[in-house]
Amino acid sequence: MSKAEPESAPVVPAEALRDEYDKLVADVRRYRFAYYNEAESLVSDAEFDLLFRRLEEIEALHPELVSNDSPTQEVGGEVSAAFAAVQHTSQMYSLEDVFSLEELEAWVAKASANAEKLAAGLLAVRPLRWLTELKIDGLAVNLLYRNGTLVRAATRGDGITGEDITHNVLTIKEVPRQLHGENLPEEVEVRGEVFIASEDFIALNEQMVAAGRAPFANPRNSAAGSLRQKDPAETAKRPLSMLVHGIGARTGLEVGSQSEAYALLKAWGLPTSPYFKVFSSYPEILDYISHYGENRHGLLHEIDGIVIKIDDFAVQNALGFTSRVPRWAVAYKYPPEEVHTKLLDILVNVGRTGRVTPYGVMEPVKVAGSTVEMATLHNQDVVKAKGVLIGDTVVLRKAGDVIPEIVGPVLALRDGTEREFVMPIACPACGTPLAPAKEADVDIRCPNARSCPAQLRERVFHLAGRGAFDIEALGWEAAIALTQPAEPDQPPVSNESQIFALRPEDLAQVRIEREKKSKGVRTGQIELVPYFYSKGTEKKPSEPTANTVKLFAELEKAKSQPLWRVLVALSIRHVGPTASRALATAFGSMAAIQAASEEELAQVDGVGPTIASALIEWFAEDWHREIVEAWAAAGVRMADEQDESVARTLAGLTIVVTGSLQNFNRDQVKEAIIIRGGKASGSVSKNTDFVVAGENAGSKLEKAEQLGVPVLDEAGFEALLRNGPTTAEAGDAAEPDGSSEGSETDV
Repeated sequence: MSKAEPESAPVVPAEALRDEYDKLVADVRRYRFAYYNEAESLVSDAEFDLLFRRLEEIEALHPELVSNDSPTQEVGGEVSAAFAAVQHTSQMYSLEDVFSLEELEAWVAKASANAEKLAAGLLAVRPLRWLTELKIDGLAVNLLYRNGTLVRAATRGDGITGEDITHNVLTIKEVPRQLHGENLPEEVEVRGEVFIASEDFIALNEQMVAAGRAPFANPRNSAAGSLRQKDPAETAKRPLSMLVHGIGARTGLEVGSQSEAYALLKAWGLPTSPYFKVFSSYPEILDYISHYGENRHGLLHEIDGIVIKIDDFAVQNALGFTSRVPRWAVAYKYPPEEVHTKLLDILVNVGRTGRVTPYGVMEPVKVAGSTVEMATLHNQDVVKAKGVLIGDTVVLRKAGDVIPEIVGPVLALRDGTEREFVMPIACPACGTPLAPAKEADVDIRCPNARSCPAQLRERVFHLAGRGAFDIEALGWEAAIALTQPAEPDQPPVSNESQIFALRPEDLAQVRIEREKKSKGVRTGQIELVPYFYSKGTEKKPSEPTANTVKLFAELEKAKSQPLWRVLVALSIRHVGPTASRALATAFGSMAAIQAASEEELAQVDGVGPTIASALIEWFAEDWHREIVEAWAAAGVRMADEQDESVARTLAGLTIVVTGSLQNFNRDQVKEAIIIRGGKASGSVSKNTDFVVAGENAGSKLEKAEQLGVPVLDEAGFEALLRNGPTTAEAGDAAEPDGSSEGSETDV
C-alpha cells in the first residue's frame, strides 16, 4: 500500500483538460496579438470573451496550471518592433468584464464591502459614489504632459511598456500639443481612447468602396491600423478622434476624485466624454445602463458596454489592483452585436419592385439576442466592394433591431477554397432575363413585374405590413400560401387586385410545404399540409382555422384604412410612408393623385421629381389601375374625409418626436402633426422647429439640446397642436430614464 499523498497536494487534471488548457492559452495569445498588434480580429469580441472566461474557469479549478505568463495574469497587448518602446510612468491596466446584471450587482456589492473594510473612515466623510461612463470601442493611449506640453504619446502595450506613437497622435485635432490654464502640473499621464466616430466611419467606408477597395470591418480595427501607420501623413488622412478618461502618474497635481479630474482635463483643453454621470446608488447605474442600451446607436462613437468606477481616488488607492485589473472599476458588456460566422453561400432574392438582391446564407449564429442565418448584401457591386467570397469567415453585425449586415471577410482565415459570387443573368423565380431598370441604375431587376411569382409574393406580404394595411394575420408564410399554385389550378391570389375578393372557400385546398415531424422531432422530409384549413377526417370535416377567421376579419377592417396607407400598399417604387402622407394631405383622394400632372406631384413638399416620375409611370400601366379599381369596388377607402374644423396650427413647422408619449402612439403623433400642416421628421437638425420628448427620450433629445432646438414635453406638444408656436412653451423635458453607452476598455 503506497503512502497517502498529503491533503494539500494538487490534483493533476485529466490529460484532456490539460490539452484544452494549453490550446486555450495558445489561442488567446494568438488572437490577442492579432487584435492589438495587427489591428486584425481573427474572432469576434464575444468569442474571445468566451475563450478567456473558460481559461479563467480552468485556472480557478486547477491553480497548479497557472504560470506567471498566463494571459489571465497580463494586460492585453504587446509592443511591436515597428515602433520605439517606451515605459509608462505608472502601469496601465485592463478592466474586469461582467456580462450580466447579476454579475454586475455581485461586483458592486463586493467592491462596496471592500471599500467599507479598507476605507471606512473615508466613507464616513464622503459616501461612496460611482462614476459611470461609456465603454468606447477604440485603442487605449497614454499621453504624457510636462508643464503643459505633450512630450510623448504611447499605446498601452503590455501595460508597462508601450509603443511611441507621438507623431501620429499629434495629427488628431482634438489632442492639444499645449494645455491651457495656470498652475499646470509638472508632469501628468492622461489616459484615453482613440477611435473613429460613427458618422466618420461610414463616410470612410464609402470612400473605400468608391475607390474600389474593401471597406474596414469595424471602427476599432480601422482606428488601430490608422494609428500604427509608420508615416504620420497617412495617419492624418484618417478621421481619428480621441476622448480622455483618466489620469495616471502625476507630479504637482492634487485632485480628489475621477469626476474632479475630468473637470480639470476639460478645463485644460483636453477632449472629455459628454456622456459620463456620477451616481450614489446602484439603481441609478441600472437606469444609465438601460438608457444607453436602448440608444447606443445615436452616439458619437461605437460602444460595447458601460464602465463603472468608484469616483473617490483615496478609495481607489485603498482598494488597489490585481496584476491585470483595478479592484475599483468594472466593465459591463452588452450582448454582442458583432460576431464571426461562415458564409456558406450567396443567393439572390427578388423584391416587390423587381430588384434582385444578393444575400448571404451563413452558419446560424446568435447576435444581438437573436439567431441569424441570412443577411443582405444589397447588390453585386456591394459584394465586390466588401470583398467577400463564398466560404469566407465573415464579420456579421446586427445593431439592435437593424437588419443583419455582413461587414466583410476575415482575410487571415482564408485557406484557398473560397470562390467568387456570380450574379445570375435570369430571374430565379420566373426565368426572365435580368437588367438594370435604367442605364445608370446599379440595381439589377426582373422586368416581369406582373407575372413574376416572387414579386407577387413580396407585394402581398408588403401590403399587409404595419406601414400599409396592417393585416396581422397575413404574414410571410401566409403570403407564400396565397400566391403559390393550389392543386390543381392557379393560386388563390395571382394578382394583388384579388386580395379583397377572397372567400374562405377559395382557401380550402391551399397547401404549404412543411418539414415533417415524427413525435415532435424534425425528420428532414418535406410534406404538403393544409394552411388555412384544419386537416379533415371522416368524422370531423376540415374547417377554417382561427387564423383564417382572423384574416377575413382583418381584411374587412383594412378597407377603412386612410388613403396614405393604401398608397403604401400599392408598392409604387420610391413611394414610402412619408411621401404617401404628403400626397394624401395634398390631394385628398386617389382619383386626384391619379389625375395630377408630374409637375403638380413634384411640387408637393416631400415628393419631388423622382417620386413624381415613379407615380406617373406606375399609373400608366393598365394592370396597376385595375388593382386600384378592384380594391375600390371591394370597398377600400380611396379618399380621406377632410376635417375642415382642424386648424393648420403647424403650417411650415418641422417637428421631431422622440420617446414614448402617454396619449399618442407613433402613427397618431404623425397624423396629428401632418393634419395641422406640419412635417413629422425623424431626425434633428438646425431646420427642426421643435423636439417633443417623451419617456426614454434618447440621442435626439441630446442633439436638440446641443443645437438649441426648443424642447417640449407632452403637455407642451398638446398646447402646440391647439394654438401653434406662439403660445407653446418648452416644457421641462425630463432627463431620459436609464440608458447605455460605453466607456473605455482600459484604465
